[in-house]
Amino acid sequence: MGLLNHLKAKLAPAKGKVSGLAHQHGDRIQHGIDKAAKVVDDRTKGKYSDRIHTGTDKAKGAMDRLAHRDEPGAGGDTFTPPRTPPPHS
Repeated sequence: MGLLNHLKAKLAPAKGKVSGLAHQHGDRIQHGIDKAAKVVDDRTKGKYSDRIHTGTDKAKGAMDRLAHRDEPGAGGDTFTPPRTPPPHS
């Protein structure tokens, strides 16, 4: 068994626990993300607002995916490519 497979096997139970906690406390986690983003934005005097906003959105998206992993239709670990509009002829 390779090192990566060994690590995945050891971390599988923890992933389930983290998913459950994220599902149970999702609102509190998102509030904490917003609060941290506001503090950083205030300390940088708005200089990096766009980057902070992007990072906040990505963190919330990752938390949502983790929290809803076990629900039907959540997608799990599958990759869905972004939709591109058809080319104009």
